[in-house]
Amino acid sequence: MHSTRIPNLRPMLTCAALIVCQGLSGYAQTPTKWKAHDLARPRPPIVTPALQKLSVPPPSDAVVLFDGRHLSHWQSEDGSPAKWVIRDDTIESVPDSGYLYSVRSFGDVQLHVEWAAPVPAEGSGQGRGNSGVFFMTKYEVQVLDSYKNDTYPDGQAAAVYGQHPPLVNACLPPGEWQAFDIVFRRPRFDRSGALEKPARLTVVHNGILVQDNVALWGPTMWLQHLPYESHADKLPLSLQDHGNPVRYRNIWLRELPEWQDAGPAPTNREPLVNLAPETLDRYVGTYEFSGGSAIEITRRGSLLRWRREEGPPTIDLVPHSTKEFAMRWTAGKVVFDLDRQGNPQGFTFHLSGKTRTTKKID
Repeated sequence: MHSTRIPNLRPMLTCAALIVCQGLSGYAQTPTKWKAHDLARPRPPIVTPALQKLSVPPPSDAVVLFDGRHLSHWQSEDGSPAKWVIRDDTIESVPDSGYLYSVRSFGDVQLHVEWAAPVPAEGSGQGRGNSGVFFMTKYEVQVLDSYKNDTYPDGQAAAVYGQHPPLVNACLPPGEWQAFDIVFRRPRFDRSGALEKPARLTVVHNGILVQDNVALWGPTMWLQHLPYESHADKLPLSLQDHGNPVRYRNIWLRELPEWQDAGPAPTNREPLVNLAPETLDRYVGTYEFSGGSAIEITRRGSLLRWRREEGPPTIDLVPHSTKEFAMRWTAGKVVFDLDRQGNPQGFTFHLSGKTRTTKKID
């Protein structure tokens, strides 16, 4: 959670007035009936996690940010050496140490971090074992001792602070090591700075899914819902100093590629052809592979259909010529062996560099 220092309200009020008067887009309104930090909001159910074997070693492509030995990958906000302390292969927030910031900047990542709330447990609500993991210094996944400690749901452990409570409370008792495994996708902005895609977070807490690819409304903040503002594609990670001696260890991440839902279309697409129904009817029948299994070719409208007893029951065959048909939406291909009259005698099935041949038996 952010510091509870009361912000200067004048610029906030001025900004709100401008938005109301000018109808500016992008101002983040709460897309839920619940107010931020609302104690009347239903609490996530408590789930006891299964015992995990920690710590989890990093994979071969991971960027290791803390392995228990040094803080060379971290710094203070002003770029000076980090003021947190290393104790027993862990790092710990100490009074007035300030936030930790990664020296490197990151965008889309898979992050693993292990943390432990202090013992003995002291304080209550937001004053007990409070810290946070910030992506791009703006988007927080809350760290809090939420074991038998009541607080507002959008501020408990594994909440997207002030926005999304976790699906369940998977906290372990203070002093026990807990794990966050987080997939963070940064927001996307167009060239004018307008938001194209919001940031998204998936969080697994102690092996339990608690945030399911949720969209963030904007930067996380105490008592405010701020609009997105265009920023760099990569910014530092940060760990919050909230005055509680929360410990961290085994921090590593994997940088993720860009969204995979786009890309250039293939330029070598084969032409499609239209075959008359009476031509397609020639292919209809049963074809037998050398191993004994059979394929039935039928016609539906202007398409042939592949049907077999095992696997997908029917697949459309899209004609590229009188001999060659593609299996719709796949890399599979069927090439018919035609006699001089254009009647199929069998076909060869091509997939993933392998081929199988058939003979028409009916």
